[in-house]
Amino acid sequence: MPIAAATTTSSRLLALLSLLQARRDWPGERLAERLGVSERTVRRDVDRLRELGYPVQAVRGPEGGYRLEAGSELPPLLFDDEQAVALAVALRTAVATGAGIEGAAARALATVRQVLPARLRRRVDALEVSAAAPGVVDQVRTEVLVELGRAIRATEEVRFDYRTPGRADDDGARPPRRLQPHHLVARQGYWYLVGWSPERHDWRTYRADRMTLRVPNGPRFTPRPVPGDGVAAFLAARFRGSDSDRWPCRGEVILHLPAERVAPFVADGMAEALGPDRTRVLTGSWSWPALAAGLARFDAEVEVVSPPELRAAFADLSRRAARAAST
Repeated sequence: MPIAAATTTSSRLLALLSLLQARRDWPGERLAERLGVSERTVRRDVDRLRELGYPVQAVRGPEGGYRLEAGSELPPLLFDDEQAVALAVALRTAVATGAGIEGAAARALATVRQVLPARLRRRVDALEVSAAAPGVVDQVRTEVLVELGRAIRATEEVRFDYRTPGRADDDGARPPRRLQPHHLVARQGYWYLVGWSPERHDWRTYRADRMTLRVPNGPRFTPRPVPGDGVAAFLAARFRGSDSDRWPCRGEVILHLPAERVAPFVADGMAEALGPDRTRVLTGSWSWPALAAGLARFDAEVEVVSPPELRAAFADLSRRAARAAST
């Protein structure tokens, strides 16, 4: 199907560039058909793109054609609406999530935002990102993030269905859940929505990739402060199963391993070298059995320093392991 006839050379060049970006090889005849012009006009327009810095190469073969190659410099790029929003969301995520390119991402975001049409700029500006921990986040559709960000900024309740693995009661048959959204948080590879549940009178956290939003949104609400020392500390506490940013069960052990083999795997714990093959570890978990099992995974001798609850958990783990080995 031909593209709508371009009334100016510049608009035709933009249409040609969009086609060249959409697929690898284009026969000249096919390009002429899509643009509604002659093949001679296509050749002239390709030459104009080359003059602007776009590395358009001629493709040999029975039909001939053109290919947009990678060049030594970055020419101006052309994005459709959804691509532009996705790019801006990705840049905003990079700024917030500790990817090591925060400065460059912030400058790139400012550049992209400046040239966005007002309708797209409003969608991007509605997305506010908090970072609880570094990590690549690419687990949810862009339009969901944008809509959640818009609801946060507008202080509107969101209504949604929620998919919980292993449960069949979240398939849309039950009434939608309601939440007063306060923060959209990127944490270790996932997006989380933190908000106040008016039904349960408590704070709740939901993974955004499991949410199916209902329309329209609910009523406006008055924002309230998140408990603790900010949203990152609050979310960390929820993942620890406590009301603070410290694990409810913390212990100290000595592992018969060099510190360099232990430190990368203690997450927010502490590893201190006591010698070439001994490391003191202070770490925590949501339960004593979980803490003992987590330390046992190092496959090394463990000396429990404290507390007695951790020593008892190791004893119980040993008994259960012995029973499993005998069955």
